[in-house]
Amino acid sequence: MAIGIDKGLGIHPHALLAREARATVLASNIANADTPGYKAKDINFQDALQRVQSRSGYSMSRTHSKHFELDLQANNREQYRVPDQPDTGDGNTVDVQVERNLYMRNSMEYQASLQFLNDRISGMKKAITGGR
Repeated sequence: MAIGIDKGLGIHPHALLAREARATVLASNIANADTPGYKAKDINFQDALQRVQSRSGYSMSRTHSKHFELDLQANNREQYRVPDQPDTGDGNTVDVQVERNLYMRNSMEYQASLQFLNDRISGMKKAITGGR
């Protein structure tokens, strides 16, 4: 009985894609911290992960036909964040400390998913080669 590679790798490839998209949004928030009128955005990870897993409705230029499709911004998946701080008068809702903390946490979770994925691949390699 053959086991598909997708089932062998589990959810981790999808989680990496969703975390990557969230990192892009959070980095954009940090980069626009001083832009008047800029509103902080975020991506709901659970929602993004479900969309990546279903692989429906996404479009992105791919360099290879087997690459994952992902474009979370194309269907308005970004959501504006409710600000924790009072308006400073310029309409910007970015709190740099909050954004940095969210970015760092997302980065650590990305690394964890990457480690889980590496462990799965190592396990599959051992199963194929017999532990050599």
